[in-house]
Amino acid sequence: MSIMFLNVIRSRPRYHIVVDQLLIIGVASLPIVLLASIFTGFIATWQVYYLAGDVVGLDLLGYAVLNVVLTELGPTLIGLVLAGRIGAKVAAEVGTMRVNEQLDAMTCLSLNPIDYIVAPRVIAGFTMVPVLFIFGSLAAIISAQILATLALSLPATTFYDSMHMMFSMNGVYMGFIKSFTFGGITALCGCFFGYYTTGGAVGVGASTRQAVVAASILILIANLIISKLMM
Repeated sequence: MSIMFLNVIRSRPRYHIVVDQLLIIGVASLPIVLLASIFTGFIATWQVYYLAGDVVGLDLLGYAVLNVVLTELGPTLIGLVLAGRIGAKVAAEVGTMRVNEQLDAMTCLSLNPIDYIVAPRVIAGFTMVPVLFIFGSLAAIISAQILATLALSLPATTFYDSMHMMFSMNGVYMGFIKSFTFGGITALCGCFFGYYTTGGAVGVGASTRQAVVAASILILIANLIISKLMM
């Protein structure tokens, strides 16, 4: 997988294919990211309130929820959701190309599959997941505020004021770095396991499963490493 990533760095991707993958991976994933983010905001509000409500108080609930959404819960849950959607999709596409001998045909025509198939998907993963993280974070924060107002009787101005007074860019940087890394991991795992698919249609299913599992595990490992480095 590391060798494939180095080949992607050295590749010459076809940018019209990159644009297509930006739309497929990014724009098409927006509804499920927003849905997952809304419930992420709900979960963050309840967890912060029940675990630390007596310590931080309701006046600082917005700040605590913002930290959870930006640094830990938000990027990780979005990454895992996209690992299921993007990782499986990419692995199935590339794996089908392998078992149908489309990749072999490209090689016979002196067309590098890395340039046409792998690199555009990996670039799109690196590029669009941070963008999805922005929209997902906004949805999570707004949903958290709505729940806090309706269920905990916390005024919206108090919720947002606490975020404004104690806001730190370090949480934003951490969220962007994590989402950037998770997007690349997801796309790379999908391409890797799809590219080396064997065994026909059964092999495509196995590659899809392996891509999702590997991406999920690597996301959790990367999340721990980045959190430790940036704390």
